[in-house]
Amino acid sequence: MADATHRPFKKVLIVGAGPSGLLLALLLAKHSIPVKILEAASQLDQQPRAAHYGTPAIPEFIRAGIIDQMRANGLILSTMCWRDPDNHKIIAGFDASKVLSDVDGQDLRTHCYVLQDLDELMLKEVRKHGGEVEFDAEVVGVGQDENAEVGRRAWAEVKKKGKEGEVEREEADYVVGCDGANSIVRRSLFGDEFPGFTWDAQIIATNTFYDFEGKFGWHDANFIVHPENFFMAARITKDNMYRITYGETPGLTREEYIARQPAKFEQILPGHPKPDEYKIISISPYKMHQRCAPKFRVGRILLAADAAHLCNPWGGLGITGGFVDIGGLFDCLVGLWENKADEDILELYSEKRIEKWKTVINPISQENFRRVSDKDPKTRFERDEFMKLLKKGETDEKLLKDLLLGFMEVRYDFTQHYKSQ
Repeated sequence: MADATHRPFKKVLIVGAGPSGLLLALLLAKHSIPVKILEAASQLDQQPRAAHYGTPAIPEFIRAGIIDQMRANGLILSTMCWRDPDNHKIIAGFDASKVLSDVDGQDLRTHCYVLQDLDELMLKEVRKHGGEVEFDAEVVGVGQDENAEVGRRAWAEVKKKGKEGEVEREEADYVVGCDGANSIVRRSLFGDEFPGFTWDAQIIATNTFYDFEGKFGWHDANFIVHPENFFMAARITKDNMYRITYGETPGLTREEYIARQPAKFEQILPGHPKPDEYKIISISPYKMHQRCAPKFRVGRILLAADAAHLCNPWGGLGITGGFVDIGGLFDCLVGLWENKADEDILELYSEKRIEKWKTVINPISQENFRRVSDKDPKTRFERDEFMKLLKKGETDEKLLKDLLLGFMEVRYDFTQHYKSQ
């Protein structure tokens, strides 16, 4: 490790105290790299959001030192399947406990930990390791001195609570935008340019208590295939809270979606339950997007996770891919910090993470949504190579393991570009 007096940079500034920003801050702080997060809100986001983190993200939780707490307080999902919309019989599925529970000594099955709790855990750990987190600090723009040879060359323009009308400049060597889909950091770099498209579809995400397993023997994660009445029911807590996400008619108001929900649940869920047979904790309409920023690096300003790219939520590639971004960016910054890499590694970060979005995240997430919303569910199996492979995997554990570990392709090892010491 390089001598502390000869570090090539002094500080990283992160915009956004969401899951990606907190994970990056935690990894940096544990490595004794000075880091500060600026967050516009007065507290962590308490809205129910994604809670399932796929195999490629697990190595990042391990090296962040939080995997044991996640496993103790959350869930590990083993079984997943796609079901017929009429009788709910399984079309195809798998049990990952047979092949992913011990991969080189690590459990790489999908982990589940409610995101609000994960954020709280990471915030505590960031502060424990010396990282700074400032709330009520709204970033309204970013900039950099591209001509400076030395010193802190990037900054965020910040409005802070109690100082209305004032804009302060917070400087650092690098500014990282982890501020979500409406990223001010991305907009400062590219304006409204965010290439891609928005799906002509509407989904409603709920967190609901309903005993899918006890009453109906359902798996940890279930996808019901139908052109209109598609839905997902995936367990998120040990006491039978499930993430139920379903399709709806586009163009209605939030109030109209909420009013339609009881009839929708009675129509699509097993047992055709009345409202007194389940308990909804939250309900949120969402539009789905497939978008990717032109670059993830402009000088000393970087983008990661939802600030950099978006995809639909079917399969969890958005949050999983975001955490993988963070791990890659961390490795690049460590390479710089330890004089094992030069600035070119940040350009490589941009190139490779965009490549992974284009070749893995974007096409697979699109296919995931097309699979669950197929116009002809009865013939989907015959037309779906992935489902056919899952069927073969029922009797061929090596095939199943290779298939499920294939999603690790979304990762990229930036340490291979470190200079030989």
